[in-house]
Amino acid sequence: MVDKIPAKYWSKSKNSKESKEIVCELCPHYCKIENGSTGKCGARSNTDGELFASSYGFVTSIALDPIEKKPLYEFHSGGKIVSIGSFGCNLHCPFCQNHSISMEYENVGYDYLTPALICDIAVRSIPDGNIGVAYTYNEPLIGYEHVFDTSVLVRRTDLKNVLVTNGYINEAPFLELLPYIDAMNIDIKGGTDRTYNMVGGTLRHVKNIVELAYSSCHVEVTTLVVPGENEDEIEDIAKWLASIDPKIPYHLSRFFPRFMYKDKKTTPIETMYKARDVASRYLDKIYLGNV
Repeated sequence: MVDKIPAKYWSKSKNSKESKEIVCELCPHYCKIENGSTGKCGARSNTDGELFASSYGFVTSIALDPIEKKPLYEFHSGGKIVSIGSFGCNLHCPFCQNHSISMEYENVGYDYLTPALICDIAVRSIPDGNIGVAYTYNEPLIGYEHVFDTSVLVRRTDLKNVLVTNGYINEAPFLELLPYIDAMNIDIKGGTDRTYNMVGGTLRHVKNIVELAYSSCHVEVTTLVVPGENEDEIEDIAKWLASIDPKIPYHLSRFFPRFMYKDKKTTPIETMYKARDVASRYLDKIYLGNV
């Protein structure tokens, strides 16, 4: 039996005396969670008026990946990194490329890996070219406590911590974690509020996280180019990134039919080239993925 791990960043709801309802304060959703329920992310649950990190240690995916697969092209190029993922996500993109662990995870298998065990795996993988641990595959920050505890241990070994995230987290928890993070790839879904309304988020919150991350660690950014959805927003994103630093590496990833967009067409190669040309007007380093 796995012990329940108390979650951080929550408060009692105004209705808590009657219903034991709590408010999760980890991300901008501020989910009001009733007793016996979870937040939108599926990874934070209310038990008797207390919030618990219900995905803590549940690892659905683990691999020793090339660092370029994160994707990070300008951070320890040629290295490998132990990559772990859990389940759940606090955005709900209909075009999700990892929906089996982020959206439809009820029957997904997992191993229970403590932070100490993950750190041990990372150290033992150094002879194989490992440079650290990447928190990836699903949205890692909804498993905040596990990521935080693991990052602290990894940092003590002089290995690197990498986040691959949608950046949808509140500022206070992010700033607490950030000193332990060496590099991030942040997935910007689109350059307008329209796209973020569709996926269940807000663009300004993600932009704030990008700016905070850039001030502290190595940052690269990815956008999945989805036909009929966001290809016309690439210029908005590139122009804004250039206002921070035109040298920020920008990855444009090709969409393949998945999840709720199974009937959509794969992004045409010509669309990818066009997006690259548009982004290149503002940014120095554009990389195409899944082409």
